[in-house]
Amino acid sequence: MSDTIIGQDEILGDKKVGGEDAGEVVMKEGPMAELLRSAPKVPSIDDVVEGPVIAFGRARVFVDIHPFGTGIIYGREYLSARETLKNVNIGDTITAKVMGTDNADGYIELSLREARQALIWNEAESAMNKKTMFQLPITDANKGGLIINWNGIHGFLPASQLSHEHYPRVPDGDKDKIFTELKKMVGIKIDVLIITANPKEQKLIFSEKGAGTSERSSIVEKYHTGDVFEGIVTGATEFGIFVKLEEGLEGLVHISEMDWALVENPKSRYKVGEKVKVKVIEIKDGKVSLSLKALTEDPWILAGAKYKKDQKVDAVVIKYNKHGALASIEEGVAGLVHISEFASEEDLHAKLELGKVYPFIITFFEPKERRMTLKPAA
Repeated sequence: MSDTIIGQDEILGDKKVGGEDAGEVVMKEGPMAELLRSAPKVPSIDDVVEGPVIAFGRARVFVDIHPFGTGIIYGREYLSARETLKNVNIGDTITAKVMGTDNADGYIELSLREARQALIWNEAESAMNKKTMFQLPITDANKGGLIINWNGIHGFLPASQLSHEHYPRVPDGDKDKIFTELKKMVGIKIDVLIITANPKEQKLIFSEKGAGTSERSSIVEKYHTGDVFEGIVTGATEFGIFVKLEEGLEGLVHISEMDWALVENPKSRYKVGEKVKVKVIEIKDGKVSLSLKALTEDPWILAGAKYKKDQKVDAVVIKYNKHGALASIEEGVAGLVHISEFASEEDLHAKLELGKVYPFIITFFEPKERRMTLKPAA
């Protein structure tokens, strides 16, 4: 018999555990490292596992979770899956979710109901990433949007995510009237995409924008950025107006593209049926973005030739915000009067009334960036 002693280093395959310094661990590649890497992962809570049914007990089912032990479905989890388990026989492979890893009897606690939910949410996340389109019926509505049921999960489609075709055309933006229009959609089927799938928050959000765009895309193909068209206003919202370019195609003029000057309420500017001239500024994912202000000269360019830093100007106060007040020296050219120029917010409001003209000094002026700050003239 050989007196050769096999050292620990050889057993570990070039792995040293411990060294001259306490706690030192030096890991090198070797057979043991490869073995550890290839070893199956011990299941933990919320993992989804598979295994064959090996036995039935009184209101419980046992599942072989090789090589980690035996799983058990019992108690509330058994009752919730009782109808499904009626069709399960010994030897059948089932998929379950781990609810506990070390109960009093040493079993791994499992849930069929939770596994079903986990698989559905996985499918939802996959559909979101792949931009899979679904045609689904609207089951209910509220003042914020529409309710859609998908694989047993209630999802939400915000009104802002409706296509131009289905967005409620309510001239005064009354929420009760919008709700009335949304309720009219209950029962109809629409093409939607999943844009948010969050199982932890049980949040499933849909969008109609971008879904079912094949026919729309063929119409959009003849439009190009820079084109100018005359269209008809079909709706106004707090974020802009919709303009019909032709049958089957509408574009959005966002509030920021309506005018170089500050626009407070798009709904007060245009009426449904009014004709407007617009410019195409972007075409993306079958959607056309339009602009009204792009058809007029940028007032900041003209202002750049007339004004400079430290110049005294007259300006009208047009709006308050959290930073102070906005004052306009010309139509479309406004600067910030910072609240730090005043003792308090009340002092600012008392000294700068909306709609009134006051003398100011330009303290910063960068027309290319459309930025300007002002301070009250002494």
